[in-house]
Amino acid sequence: QVQLVESGGGLVQAGGSLRLSCAVSNSISSSNAMGWFRQAPGKEREFVAAISGFGTSTDYADSVKGRATISRENAKNTVYLEMKSLKPEDTAIYYCARRGSTLARRAPNEYDSWGQGTQVTVSS
Repeated sequence: QVQLVESGGGLVQAGGSLRLSCAVSNSISSSNAMGWFRQAPGKEREFVAAISGFGTSTDYADSVKGRATISRENAKNTVYLEMKSLKPEDTAIYYCARRGSTLARRAPNEYDSWGQGTQVTVSS
């Protein structure tokens, strides 16, 4: 069974940056698109970014476009999310997810494996 483990979260001041990592226990390949989602208290889980299996296509939510970069290293079974110019509204638990298809998608139900999440808190 595949396991995803996020890391890199923490407390950061507004305007700062961070890099989240997602390590996948089993290999990730070009057959697996990967996504990042987040959930703030009292809100539904929302799409943040996704990357196709080959890494040639990326997609970002409007709320993070221009501030976030998703990338992957299949050889290291790891996916990254770099975010800059962080805002207090970016505060949430961030989850990575694996899709059983190479195409990136925004809907959470398109992903079949999820990590436990890592907390990101942005102070004003």
